Amino acid sequence: MSATRTRIKVGRRELEVSNLDKVYYPETGFTKGQVIDYYARIAKVMVPHLKGRPVTLKRYPSGVAGMFFFEKRCPSYKPDWIKTATLWSKHNEDYLAFCTLDEPAALVWVANLAAIELHTLLAKGAKPEVPTCVAFDFDPGPPAGRLEAAKVLLTVREALDHLGLEAFPKTSGGKGVHMYVPLNTKTSFEQTKHFAESFARVLEEHHPELVTANMLKSKREGRVFMDWSQNDAHKTTVCVYSLRARSEPTVSTPVTWEELEKAVKKKDPEMLVFTAPQVLERVEKLGDLFAPVLKMKQKLPG
Repeated sequence: MSATRTRIKVGRRELEVSNLDKVYYPETGFTKGQVIDYYARIAKVMVPHLKGRPVTLKRYPSGVAGMFFFEKRCPSYKPDWIKTATLWSKHNEDYLAFCTLDEPAALVWVANLAAIELHTLLAKGAKPEVPTCVAFDFDPGPPAGRLEAAKVLLTVREALDHLGLEAFPKTSGGKGVHMYVPLNTKTSFEQTKHFAESFARVLEEHHPELVTANMLKSKREGRVFMDWSQNDAHKTTVCVYSLRARSEPTVSTPVTWEELEKAVKKKDPEMLVFTAPQVLERVEKLGDLFAPVLKMKQKLPG
């Protein structure tokens, strides 16, 4: 059966997309066309977070219920106008040319490849040794869940306030939450990883019933793993505004501290779940809550 192809215009580019009616999310009927439409419309706030940053594509050719694969190397058949950043890959033991998605059309092009999830490095391609932020992934171990992760996040925020550091939360689009501490100043992964691990271990010491800094899954039961290990030159984290391959088309969504507090107070984890249509509405109303992560300059304490 041949693919049904359609030509669309994205900015100044004309692209060919295919099989827009193909269902990517079987439980909700969300189609490939809707995935592409979401990325085309979210591009105005998402592209600044992708620009110049090597991206790993997580591709689901048959939709979220089918097989998937990670693609670090930018496809050889990419259009000439999609830029790349060539970096050493520790895992591949080779230099790889990663895609950098610097304009809306590039985002739509990878969406047409069934790249439902987009995972970025914490550094830009021009300075791969300089992280632009510290990132934490708060991963709850059952029976702990999203609310327990949110509680830890609020505790962490209070601790960061004492250090004079500002941070910005987002949902993971799954069961956890993320937090970024923007730096945008001269630093290294050695420094950011040391800070992240030390900080996580202090939190674990003060709140052992709620927090663990131990990477062993056996140590996470009923607690929230404060994953400090993301702060590494070769590690990627799901990009803000990326779709997730879950039962619904959920999105890694920036949230306010007030929203986290409200969800914890009301004991409602669903208050921290956002689907693609909801995120588009939020952006129209609130703009990019994650924008400060791009430019805010901070320095880690000595």
